[in-house]
Amino acid sequence: MIGWQRLQRMPRAEQRALQGHLLQQYVREQLYPFSPFYRALFDRAGVRPEQIRSVDDLQRLPLSSKRDLLPTAEDPQRFKQFVLQPDAASIKRAWPLGRKLGLLWQKWTQGAPAVKARIRDEYAPCFMTFTTGRSAEPVPFFYSPHDLRNLRETGGRLIEVMGLEPDYRVANIFPYAPHLAFWQVFFAGQAAGMMVLSTGGGKVMGSSGDLRAMSRLKADALIGVPGYVYHLLRRAAAERMDLSSLRCVVLGAERVPPGMKDKLQLLLGEVGARNVRIFGTYGFTEARMAFAECPTKDNAYTGYHLYPDLAIFEVVDPRTGEVLPEGSDGELVFTPLHARASTVFRYRTGDLVRGGLRWEPCPHCGRTVPRISSDLTRESSLKDLQLLKVKGTLVNLEDCAMLLGSMPEVEEWQIELRKKDDDPLEVDEMTVHLALREGSANDTAAARVRELFHTRLEITPNRVEFLGLEPMLRKIGMETEMKEKRFVDSRPKA
Repeated sequence: MIGWQRLQRMPRAEQRALQGHLLQQYVREQLYPFSPFYRALFDRAGVRPEQIRSVDDLQRLPLSSKRDLLPTAEDPQRFKQFVLQPDAASIKRAWPLGRKLGLLWQKWTQGAPAVKARIRDEYAPCFMTFTTGRSAEPVPFFYSPHDLRNLRETGGRLIEVMGLEPDYRVANIFPYAPHLAFWQVFFAGQAAGMMVLSTGGGKVMGSSGDLRAMSRLKADALIGVPGYVYHLLRRAAAERMDLSSLRCVVLGAERVPPGMKDKLQLLLGEVGARNVRIFGTYGFTEARMAFAECPTKDNAYTGYHLYPDLAIFEVVDPRTGEVLPEGSDGELVFTPLHARASTVFRYRTGDLVRGGLRWEPCPHCGRTVPRISSDLTRESSLKDLQLLKVKGTLVNLEDCAMLLGSMPEVEEWQIELRKKDDDPLEVDEMTVHLALREGSANDTAAARVRELFHTRLEITPNRVEFLGLEPMLRKIGMETEMKEKRFVDSRPKA
């Protein structure tokens, strides 16, 4: 693996050449010979592994998606088809002479058990996480020791991109769970030698316990889900706590609304923390790695800095699957270059990006690695609402979230979808539930919500209802759910 310090300043042409070389090697020596699912996909498409010689050649292959991972009645453990499964015969057929001679030499000098241990270290599943989507069944994803070393490597890169110092004390308030976000922070701390206190989030210690732990730790960095981080800092400000040690806040696992960084800065000022850097991050279970924004004075949304030696990203038209030009809006497609155990390839992430993928040097840090726009949304957040009996309207619920999360008078919110009169054949209705900042007027806030939704999204909520802050926190499950219940679809099925 090429050194990160060199790679992040490498010219684009050299990065693309490196990706082409790694892609050829990966397809021929790992993916095609060892992956049951992708070997069958290549064969159905009539593509030989030797035909994949550059990044552009990826377009020869069909896209895969989470639907391919889901169990069926015929194959209830379909996820196993995505685990690389080498054996002596397939290794002998696939690996070049140099690699095979290395194994043979090790067998002669150290014995057959040493060779078996080497293969297990590279391929044997030893750690498991799960996908976390709200709209589909969780799917297990396995790591080999090789993959865990990559997770540690990407953790170190995250720290470097964000400019965090090794002596920082970190409060990790992601939920304890077999999910990428928590474990990426854990391995980032391991890679950098940082002191990381993992509280488990609100479900384990509650916000009071998290705040006491942060105060006693004198945390320099706070890392967690945006909604819970905001809730925690709001409570700290209400209790007049001193969190002046905080120097940065890292947000992950969910989209960061444009106004969220500004709202967090105000709360941080109330707890004594000044000039705090706030970063968004992006990752997903199937990638087994995460990416970060770089620091700026005004906490701008700089885009997520990628690792071109570890993965290739494409942006495609979500309807046709056609690869789109640089900077175009579309769906992200992911291809790993060093993955073992559970492995996806040319995989539709379901993440829609406005501003696409860019290769020009970052105007903030000067790195030349590609960047994904920070404006991402899940495809599963697109809902077809029958607001008129004769015509459906495709509504992006995360765009609704962006509007509500950016309103300074809104403390917490939830969007509920229902059917008129609970009749499955009637039109859809949208109710926006709000808890407002103290001193804000209900009528004024309701009018502003209706105006913003109408002008930005071309829809108008049927109702805007108000709750106190504590009842709203219970309604969204702030300290009881793995993720807050921001969208509730209460529509009966026909």
